[in-house]
Amino acid sequence: MDNEEIVPEKSDAEEPALSARLVRVVRTESSEVYIIWQDEVRLGQVDLHYGWDLIHATLLIERDLTSEQQADLVDLIDQDVVSSHLPRFAREDFLVTVFRGQELDPFSDGPDAEELDDEDDY
Repeated sequence: MDNEEIVPEKSDAEEPALSARLVRVVRTESSEVYIIWQDEVRLGQVDLHYGWDLIHATLLIERDLTSEQQADLVDLIDQDVVSSHLPRFAREDFLVTVFRGQELDPFSDGPDAEELDDEDDY
């Protein structure tokens, strides 16, 4: 099976529920960033920003998903992350903006891997 293929071909049968896991890579006092994985394939990334009674998410999806699978993913993010910060009854809104894209190149102003070998840098 091709690892790039995430979604089965459409049929008359109902689409299976999306199975994904969230791995946090950044956390601050008012935001979090998670990488979204489906098995060993990167499905996307979500950036969450917490306001007083509003939570805003930017969801970047790197694979083709149906509308139902996108909704499943938003529900997963809500249940696994957002609701633990601010439950539905306590918040005004959970606003999610969904984008379809791909990572081109990472950029960092941190030290290169070769520079990490030099103990004097620490």
